[in-house]
Amino acid sequence: METEKMDQQPECPACSGRKKIRTEEERKALLKRLRLAEGQIRGIENMVENDAWCPDILIQVSAVTSALNSFNRELLACHIRSCVADDIRAGHDEAITDLVKMLQKLMK
Repeated sequence: METEKMDQQPECPACSGRKKIRTEEERKALLKRLRLAEGQIRGIENMVENDAWCPDILIQVSAVTSALNSFNRELLACHIRSCVADDIRAGHDEAITDLVKMLQKLMK
């Protein structure tokens, strides 16, 4: 069992397997951004139900996209400051390769 665990990618000290232990401040900041996007999406649903003008809806969709991009930036910053930095300090340079792969997926 120990050998299997050693063959797997090392765990980030700030993470527990595939879970991330966040500070209360991180959690609040991320949830605030998600709730903003959620509210904007509900607003778009109302606009569609009430036959709002297409350009007005498109502007609101752009606002949701911006809110989700903001969420991604916040989450990525937390990930780099904790998981990636801790892995590098621990000598796990493959964290950089993993980060690059993730960024490539995000930038499609």
